[in-house]
Amino acid sequence: MKLSEIVEKLQLQVLMGQELLGTEVTGGYTSDLLSDVMANGKGKNLWITLQTHENIVAVAKLKDLAGIIIINNRKPDEETLKRAKDEKVTLLASGETAFRVSGKLYDLIGS
Repeated sequence: MKLSEIVEKLQLQVLMGQELLGTEVTGGYTSDLLSDVMANGKGKNLWITLQTHENIVAVAKLKDLAGIIIINNRKPDEETLKRAKDEKVTLLASGETAFRVSGKLYDLIGS
């Protein structure tokens, strides 16, 4: 499923990476530990987290993730947004909890 469809269906806010919404998403991974995502995240997954610091961009780039959904109405700082733009990493936002976003994403793509 295309990232653009997920953004629409989950009513996500695009913070950075509008031009990357054609990316194919193969699954999702929910964690707030960077080391856990580095060990277990898979390429083209969407990462669901409450983390907002710029290191999330490095992990997403390293793992070739489809993007990051930042939950609970948290907003990244300007440095994180700039790094996401420079590294071509999609940052999305939701006001919902990780539990709800994960469940909705699972219902859409099933993995």
